[in-house]
Amino acid sequence: MDYIYDDQNIFAKILRGELPCNKVHETEHSLAFADIAPKAPHHVLVIPKGPYVSYDHFARAASEAEILDYTRAVGEGIAKLGVGPGDGGNGYRVISNSGSDGVQEVPHLHVHILAGRNIGPLVVNQP
Repeated sequence: MDYIYDDQNIFAKILRGELPCNKVHETEHSLAFADIAPKAPHHVLVIPKGPYVSYDHFARAASEAEILDYTRAVGEGIAKLGVGPGDGGNGYRVISNSGSDGVQEVPHLHVHILAGRNIGPLVVNQP
């Protein structure tokens, strides 16, 4: 399967230092930062530093080191927000959108960590 990565997307520009971000956590392979248009009191994005379009692309093509680092970076982002039940928080939601049906807005793998209020139902049934 071919994935076409657009190196001019906003996250690629953030990774190259062309655009600023409010960093929450950074590792060798991952970056977590505050969303500029938050949908919850806590809204953080976690991206891999590699050119991956979607989660399935990442899962198929990333190295074991990248996958481990990214998974741990998501956990560290949650811990730094203090929203996990193990950290005394009330919980969170992690979402990754892919493609047009998934309503992906930026063609670079990212997960949204949303917390700080009841997020509501996962999916609203539509006809």
